[in-house]
Amino acid sequence: MLILRALLLCLLCTGAARAETLRDWVNALGEADAAEKRELLAKIAASGNEKTDAVFDAVSRGALYRDRRSNAVVLAERDGSSYQLRDVLSGEDLGTAGRRDVRRVAIDNSLRAELQSLQAIARLSSESVEQRADAIAAVLAAPTDAALKALAAREPLESDAALQDQIAIGLALQALSRGDAQNIMTALKTLRGRVDPTVRAALLALESRQELPQTVRDEASRLLLLAENRLLWLSRLESLFFGLSLGSVLLLSAVGLAITFGVMGVINMAHGELIMLGAYTTWVLQQWLPGQPGVALLLAIPFAFLVSAIVGLIIERGVIRFLYGRPLETLLATFGISLILQQAVRSIFSPLNRSVLTPEWLAGSWEITAGLSLTYNRMAILLFSLLVFAGLLTLMRYTRLGLQVRAVAQNRAMARALGVRSSRVDALTFALGSGVAGVAGVALSQLTNVGPNLGQSYIIDSFLVVVFGGVGNLWGTLVAAFSLGVANKVIEPLAGAVLAKIVLLVFLILFLQRRPQGLFPGTGREDSH
Repeated sequence: MLILRALLLCLLCTGAARAETLRDWVNALGEADAAEKRELLAKIAASGNEKTDAVFDAVSRGALYRDRRSNAVVLAERDGSSYQLRDVLSGEDLGTAGRRDVRRVAIDNSLRAELQSLQAIARLSSESVEQRADAIAAVLAAPTDAALKALAAREPLESDAALQDQIAIGLALQALSRGDAQNIMTALKTLRGRVDPTVRAALLALESRQELPQTVRDEASRLLLLAENRLLWLSRLESLFFGLSLGSVLLLSAVGLAITFGVMGVINMAHGELIMLGAYTTWVLQQWLPGQPGVALLLAIPFAFLVSAIVGLIIERGVIRFLYGRPLETLLATFGISLILQQAVRSIFSPLNRSVLTPEWLAGSWEITAGLSLTYNRMAILLFSLLVFAGLLTLMRYTRLGLQVRAVAQNRAMARALGVRSSRVDALTFALGSGVAGVAGVALSQLTNVGPNLGQSYIIDSFLVVVFGGVGNLWGTLVAAFSLGVANKVIEPLAGAVLAKIVLLVFLILFLQRRPQGLFPGTGREDSH
C-alpha cells in the first residue's frame, strides 16, 4: 500500500512539474529577447503538451500580454479602455486590467515566419489523427532542421501505420535532397518498391545529379525501373478490376434478357427501357426520402423489381403473347414499345438526366497501395451482380416455377400434356426477366446519371453477351459477361474505347461463324406456339 501511495504521489508530482514547466516557459516569454523567445517557443513545441496549440494560437494572433502586476503572461483582449484577461493554459477569467498594467509580448518577423513550423511540430503529438496528418504535411511542405528532427523523433512513437509510413517516406525524400551519399543510400532502402509520383520524381532527379557517386545513381536507376515495373503490374490489376466491374454490369443487364430471349425466344428490344425504369425508381425513392440515400437505394431493389416486372407483364399479356413464333414482328413491336416508354419518361420526368445520390457507405475507394485503389460502389455492384445471379439460378433450378419454365422451354407440348399452363409460365417468365432488368437499373444508377436513353447504352451489349454465352444458358451468360468485360478493358488502353468494341464485335462474328450455339449451348424451345 505504501508503495502504491508513493507511486501515485510521484505521478502527481510529475504531472504538476510538467504543467509548471510549461507555465514557466510561457511566463518567461514576457521578459525574453528575440533569441530567447525562439528558444522558449521551440521548447514549448517539443513539450508535447496538449495546451501548446493554444499558446501558439495566441502568439500568432498577438494576444499574449505580460501582466506587470503579477509578472505573468496572460491572454488579453481589449475591451474599451481596459483589457479582459484570461489564463493562457486554463482559460480561467483573471479579471480586467488597465492599459498601463499590461504589455504585449511582441515577436519579430523572422520568428513569425517560423511560427507555422513550430506549431506543426507541436501538433505532431496531438491526439487527433487528422491534426497529426496536417502537421506532418506542414513539416514536409516547409522543412527545417528542427522540424525534421522532431519528425524523426516522432516516427517510432506514431501509432497510426499510415502516418508512420508517410513520415518514413517524407524523411527519406528529404534525405535524398539534403543528405550525403551514405544517408542517400539508407534512404533509398526505405523507398524501395514505392511507386508514388513524388518518389519516382525524386529518383529521376537523383539519377541526373553528377556530383553523387556512380553507385548511388545506379541504385536510383534500379529502384526507378523497379517502381515502373511495379506500377505496370498495378495498372494491369486495376484494368482487371475495371473489366470485372464492366462484366458485372453486363451480367446484370443481360441476365434478365437471357431468360426472355434465351429461354422464351423473344427478342425484347424494350429490355433496355425496363432497366431504365429501375433506375428511375431509385431516383423517385430518393426524392421521397430526402437525406436518406442509403435507405432509398436498399428499398429501390424490391420496388424496381416490382415496377419493371409489372410493366413487363403488361407488355407480354398485351402484345407479345399474340406474336409468339413471329420473331420479326416481336422485334418491331418491342422496339415500338421502347420508344413509347422513353417518351413517357420524358413527359413525366423531363428529358434531362437525373443524378442519383451515392450513399456515404458506397462513396470513396479502398486504396490498397499507391497506384491501386478500388472504388466501393463498383465492388458493391460486382458482389450484387453475383448475388442476383445466384438467386436467379436457385429460382430456376430449385423452385416449381423454375421447373415449369425449363419444362416449357424444352418441350412445350409435353409440358402441356403434363398439366403445365404454358401461357401462365410465359407471362411469369417474362415478368421475372423484366424484374431482373429493373434491379440492374438500380445498380447502374450508382455508376451513371439516369436518363431516358439509359437503356439504349446496354441493349446491344446485352444481346451480344447472351448470344456469346449460349442462348438459354445462365452460366454461359455469366462467363460471357465477365469475358467480354475483361477483354474490353484489356484492349482499351492499347486501341481506345471505340476500336476495342469493334475488335470484340469482329471476334464475336468470327466466333459465331465457327460455333453458332455460343460458349455453352442451351436447351431452347424448338416448337412454336
